[in-house]
Amino acid sequence: MIDDPIFYLVAVPAILVYGIGKGGLGGAVGDVVVPFMALAISPSLAASILMPILIVMDIFALRHHRRNVDWQQIKAMLPGGVAGVVIAALFLKQLPEYGLQILIGAISVGFVMLYVFKRSATEHQCGRFGASVWCGLGGFTSTAIHAGGGPVSIYLLPQKLDKLKLIGTIVWFFAIINFLKLGAYTYLGGMSIDNLITAAVLMPLAPIGVRIGVYLLHRVSQDLIYRLCYLFLFISGFKLLLDGISQAVGG
Repeated sequence: MIDDPIFYLVAVPAILVYGIGKGGLGGAVGDVVVPFMALAISPSLAASILMPILIVMDIFALRHHRRNVDWQQIKAMLPGGVAGVVIAALFLKQLPEYGLQILIGAISVGFVMLYVFKRSATEHQCGRFGASVWCGLGGFTSTAIHAGGGPVSIYLLPQKLDKLKLIGTIVWFFAIINFLKLGAYTYLGGMSIDNLITAAVLMPLAPIGVRIGVYLLHRVSQDLIYRLCYLFLFISGFKLLLDGISQAVGG
């Protein structure tokens, strides 16, 4: 179990933010969590500790959004998402720690650029091929750093679903993907006793974050929340990218 107070100083707000995204402000809000936690611990350790917490968040989020789902969209999204999880598990097994830092940093900075230019990126509807590509990338990045909301949003936003159905469909998609990721993280060796104990300590934050997200869904500007999250995502991602490159060159 981790006993470093700096870790908890970083982890507590990060997990609450992820829960808020699960509850009502969209999956992309959670993209900041692993990069932010990786400022205190290794990225792989951060992702492993978060895994069981996300499952608990999914259970609470599904209760709130059990009827807000477009099953036709889920059917189109799942094949790519599942493929992305499998490919990520095989890829990450071979990746050194500095390589993971570079990957997470590059994905984080890339997501920020995507957010900045999101209008041009999300104005055209995608067919089934587009669903496979973007949701496959979402499954991959979700497995790597629990941050698949950006790519999945590129596919879903142009579908013009109403707000509740959009959030609910994202919640259901990632709930299914996260259950599949349990197998991937077991394969990668992330489900150790120490990691599970640390996750259990942080677990009570999961329903609190989800409830805050549901409350804020109708009360707070989603754009403001996204701007703040992506600012932190850029700062933490850029630092990880520099640290990974530094280790790669120095090693």
